[in-house]
Amino acid sequence: MPFVEISVAEGRTQEELRSLMQEVHEAVHRSIGAPEASIRVLVREVPPAQWLSGGVTLAEKAQGAQTTG
Repeated sequence: MPFVEISVAEGRTQEELRSLMQEVHEAVHRSIGAPEASIRVLVREVPPAQWLSGGVTLAEKAQGAQTTG
């Protein structure tokens, strides 16, 4: 039973998240032939203040973009 977990920053629509899950589900089915009923896809939305990349949170990056741009 394949289990795929995806973490994304908050801010996407339900339609975008549904599309992401469906595309990943189909890719798993195509690539390894897993039965569709056995594939699990979980999307976790992470608040920007809790996502750090390069020593800066996404919230800080967004704040910097607002003040410079």
